[in-house]
Formats: sequence, structure tokens, C-alpha cells
Amino acid sequence: MSDNTELYQSLILDHNRSPRNHGAPAVVDRVADGRNPMCGDQLRVWVTLDGDRVADVRFAGKGCAISQASASLMTVAVKGKTRAEADAMFDRFHDMVTGKPADEAATAALGKLVVFGGVSRFPARVKCASLGWHAMRAALHADPAAAPAVSTE
Repeated sequence: MSDNTELYQSLILDHNRSPRNHGAPAVVDRVADGRNPMCGDQLRVWVTLDGDRVADVRFAGKGCAISQASASLMTVAVKGKTRAEADAMFDRFHDMVTGKPADEAATAALGKLVVFGGVSRFPARVKCASLGWHAMRAALHADPAAAPAVSTE
């Protein structure tokens, strides 16, 4: 096994065992639920905005190591970003996990999220990796009074 593969597996396992930004926040502006009926993964993502910037993003739910680690790493990556920056990160991440070609700059902008690059070889796992991202994007664009549900069906 290559050093990169071991490092990537270690990072995913770490974020699965000790997820960052896990649990409901005290203040919430937006919320969205995500569900993957194929495997049973379920997530709720809460977003708190300060103007147009993501002041806080948190998640809770149950699912496989990939869905939990991806949601954890996503919260770390988008916290502090503007909505436009978070949307752009969603697009880059989604392109990567679905196997769309990307230039080096787009890949480098993902930072640690590149650990999910190999997911594109396993179509059933793409939904696991992107579940939290879809919920985050739905929360960012939701009516603050609504709690829309998203699905990766």
C-alpha cells in the first residue's frame, strides 16, 4: 500500500471516529437534511451565516465512514467561506468524486479533501461522499424559515 493511500485512509478514519463540527449549534440560520436510501446514510447540516459568510457549519447523522468523514472534512473546509466560495468548493469536490477532469489549481484548492479522489472508481460510494455536500449547499440556499430535505437518489 502506498504512503498516500495509508495517509488518506488514516485521515478518513480519524474524521469518522472523531468528527469535527459534529452536533447541533446554538444558533442556526439554515438547515437541510440529506438521505441516501441506497445505503441508509442520513445527515442533517446546520449553517449559520454572518452576512454572506459561513460563520458556522455543523452536522449530525449516521452512516458509513465515508459519509461521516466527508461531512466532517466539509465543515472544516467551508467554515469562514462566502456562499460563492462554498458553492465553488462544492462544484470542485463534486467534479472530483464523479471523476470529471480538473486542472491542478482546482484540485489543489480542495486541500485535504483530495482524500476522496479515489471514490470516483466506486459509483455507489460517490453518493456517500457527496451527501453532506448536497445538504450543505441546500442549507446555504434555503429559505431561513424552511428545512428542506435533499436526497442523493
